Amino acid sequence: MRKFFFLVFILSSVFAVQSQELNALITINADKVQSSNKQVYETLQKSLTEFINEKQWTNKNFKEQERINCAFTIIINEQNGNNFSGSLQIQSTRPVYNSTYASPILNLNDTNFNFRYNEFDPLIFNPTTYDSNLISTIAFYVYVILGVDADTFALNGGTAYLKQAENAMLQAQSNGETGWQNAVGKQNRFALIDNLLSSKFSGLRSIYYNYHRKGFDNFTDNKKTAKEIVEQNVIALEKLHNITIGNYMIRVFLDAKGDEIVNVFADERPTNNQQKMIDVLESIAPTYKDKWKKIQ
Repeated sequence: MRKFFFLVFILSSVFAVQSQELNALITINADKVQSSNKQVYETLQKSLTEFINEKQWTNKNFKEQERINCAFTIIINEQNGNNFSGSLQIQSTRPVYNSTYASPILNLNDTNFNFRYNEFDPLIFNPTTYDSNLISTIAFYVYVILGVDADTFALNGGTAYLKQAENAMLQAQSNGETGWQNAVGKQNRFALIDNLLSSKFSGLRSIYYNYHRKGFDNFTDNKKTAKEIVEQNVIALEKLHNITIGNYMIRVFLDAKGDEIVNVFADERPTNNQQKMIDVLESIAPTYKDKWKKIQ
């Protein structure tokens, strides 16, 4: 009987681990802060690691190998008592079928990350109430990661998760926190989720799906066709650029995918529309012009 209960415990532990969605690396850099209590950063890092990796964010069970690899890097610029200000970088990757390659999906840099934290405070997320800017910001980006990742596997597959991110945004926005407000020209959390869910930019979510599921996932079976599909979807970014010049979402896409695009198309026989793709990239992302030259 004791062996039976032990087996049940082991199996329960396995399924509990498998149900979690993220495999996140949390890093806190407080080198800029002169503080006598460095322990608070270690405590926060440990708490955030547990909060993100051990919480079940969806109603789906993820196997260990299905967990999304991602990273949250917090750089603290200032500390005043229990108030902290700095930046937050969020990165995530997605495995490519029949390959050991991990394709970068997100590479976001949130430069307006202010929060209050008392050491050893529990981190608990409730989707119906606002608790703190720390919890809301982390939960927001967790759901953005889940949503965009799901979009790469199924057309608009991440809508439910992006709606959760939107809800976190609305909860924080109603409490007047910075970084969440609808302000013209601001590339902040509001702009990110508003654009991801906007029908105006629905083409981007189609690009995420076609680029990865129809393109990269077929590289092993038919590299030529896969490259052509990737090329077509990079060219399709031009339509988004023509909707709004300097569109934030093009930057979001290319901040993650720029190096990957170069690596795919550099040093090989040009594809049929490669020059067109290069022209589009130079037009929509001129700050990366030196990067695009590597394709030629």
